[in-house]
Amino acid sequence: MSQNDKKGFTDSKMFIRAIKDSFIKLSPKTQSKNPVMLLVYISAIMTTLLWIVSLFGIKDVDSGYTLAIAVILWFTVLFANFAEAIAEGRGKAQADALRASKKDVQARKLSSENERENVTLVSSATLKKGDIVIVSAGEMIPSDGEIIVGAASVDESAITGESAPVIREAGGDKSAVTGGTTVLSDEIIVSVTNNPGESFLDKMISMVEGAARKKTPNEIALQIFLIALSIIFILVTLSLYTYSAFSAQQKGIENPTSVTTLVALLVCLAPTTIGALLSAIGIAGMSRLNKSNVLAMSGRAIEAAGDVDILMLDKTGTITLGNRSATEFIPVSGVDVKELARTAQLSSLADETPEGRSVVILAKEKFDIREVTLTDKNVKFIPFTATTRMSGIDYDGDEIRKGAADSIKKYITENGGEYPAECDSIVKEIASKGGTPLVVAKNKKVQGVIYLKDIIKQGVKEKFADLRKMGIKTIMITGDNPLTAAAIAAEAGVDDFLAEATPEGKLAMIRDYQSKGHLVAMTGDGTNDAPALAQADVAVAMNSGTQAAKEAGNMVDLDSSPTKLIDIVRIGKQLLMTRGSLTTFSIANDVAKYFAIIPALFTGLYPGLSALNIMGLQSPQSAVLSAIIYNALIIIALIPLALKGVKYREITAGKLLSRNLLIYGVGGLIAPFIFIKLIDMLLVVMGVC
Repeated sequence: MSQNDKKGFTDSKMFIRAIKDSFIKLSPKTQSKNPVMLLVYISAIMTTLLWIVSLFGIKDVDSGYTLAIAVILWFTVLFANFAEAIAEGRGKAQADALRASKKDVQARKLSSENERENVTLVSSATLKKGDIVIVSAGEMIPSDGEIIVGAASVDESAITGESAPVIREAGGDKSAVTGGTTVLSDEIIVSVTNNPGESFLDKMISMVEGAARKKTPNEIALQIFLIALSIIFILVTLSLYTYSAFSAQQKGIENPTSVTTLVALLVCLAPTTIGALLSAIGIAGMSRLNKSNVLAMSGRAIEAAGDVDILMLDKTGTITLGNRSATEFIPVSGVDVKELARTAQLSSLADETPEGRSVVILAKEKFDIREVTLTDKNVKFIPFTATTRMSGIDYDGDEIRKGAADSIKKYITENGGEYPAECDSIVKEIASKGGTPLVVAKNKKVQGVIYLKDIIKQGVKEKFADLRKMGIKTIMITGDNPLTAAAIAAEAGVDDFLAEATPEGKLAMIRDYQSKGHLVAMTGDGTNDAPALAQADVAVAMNSGTQAAKEAGNMVDLDSSPTKLIDIVRIGKQLLMTRGSLTTFSIANDVAKYFAIIPALFTGLYPGLSALNIMGLQSPQSAVLSAIIYNALIIIALIPLALKGVKYREITAGKLLSRNLLIYGVGGLIAPFIFIKLIDMLLVVMGVC
């Protein structure tokens, strides 16, 4: 991530850029996109015209007062523009950094994957979907694509900001590569998956700078509500002017309520605070996702994340560490446990898988058994195959095998040996605990069982407990058998699980929950995940995954970390919390301003209203000026909260509503009384009113 993105509101360059953008956004076309602030914009133009007309003697109030109102209204518009511009600034800074990483490089295009000699040098900008290129160590990948031949270490820091290289290879769920990243080792052949201008980097640039951002359904609904409130206040203001004029005529006095004052009153009563910050809140929510290295394809997905009540997570890499580890050696009767450990270690010497290495390490740590020297022995390694489902070693005249229980049983019985019933009992007990049993045999006799266990990630159980408090149900997806899946689910603390998961099973489960009114989030990286991702309300595809998965998802995790789904839900909920909190504050503000201003305005017509002037404001003019100054300044004061978001708390919707009403509702009622009075006192001291 760029330094500008980290500094945010305090970065001077971004601050200056936002000020310039605030004036650029004064164009009518831009202002028309925010109906509430359009009302303020029109009011600023109107009071400016009233001031100009007053210079020629046509006025119903002092010219200086009209000018003051006009200036404050223009500042109110500028402050709203500034809030949006400073929120956009983070995305623009990141977009600039991404543009800098987007380079037109020479690509080595092949006519086919089998004809490496027939190479044509072309510009990366001319590559089309379906073209095949070859990329060697030290070269930049010219375009987004899928590796169809080879494997390589790739530096993706230009995209993710992470310095550690990653492995990308053909034929799996880690085959996708991104244009602009660099191959560090080996050589790969890539099939281009995008046409010019449609690369993932192009989409990122458009999204992070807000160019492709669309208002979400909740945002549109809230804006309609704010427009309705504004229309009501327009009618109220017009009624007040008519009533004031009628009352003044009845009393035979000049109408004390000017058009300028009522325009200012309208702006104060309209929900300008949330109207000014609404866009900034949405942009900042997307920015927070970008800072977490998640690219949202739509604002709708972020909002949906905030309302999600079902989380479907892969077991491997999300709930567990991803690799099973040997935790115990369990011998059968008559076999010493140390002898079993020695045999198990020998059987794993050629096994370079994490599970195999864990067997060697466990034997070292538990029994201080060191790896033997094989140079002078008659050694033959037996590799694991999908057919035999076992591996081993022929060493110094001994035949050692390690593998699945049924495979070892078949191997022993077919060679005239006896498979002990005790071993079956050990295997069943390990499976019932969610572990994986590997049976070890020496010279066609069972010595015991290695207990392989999925290691649950630290803190995962607590996270799931927090999600449960929020009303979110967690479901583990795994290819394990139901018995193993149930044990791991219980240890991890998830609410449910889908064992022996298939693409059809995942899709059916999502549809079932959605038919019952739930919002479902899911993460995936393979082509077989694409149908379920396309169906899920929040679908997070891994950047390292297949193109099909990324196209099916509405979010892409650039770090390819399945645990990111939990963070996405938190960011979505924080966005909704922020919008709800500031809306509550804004409406409460308007109620307070109404009771602060109206008594001061109409005391001249109805002296009895002075009893309601509990703040003791100096005069009607000072009351209006104080209120409208407060109305402008509160926007600036709330910008940091709109950008950062309210503090995330894992509480239910009911408790959240109560908290909003207590803090932002009561706070919104009290703040105007305090600060309008302080501003009024300051205006009096300065001799303005």
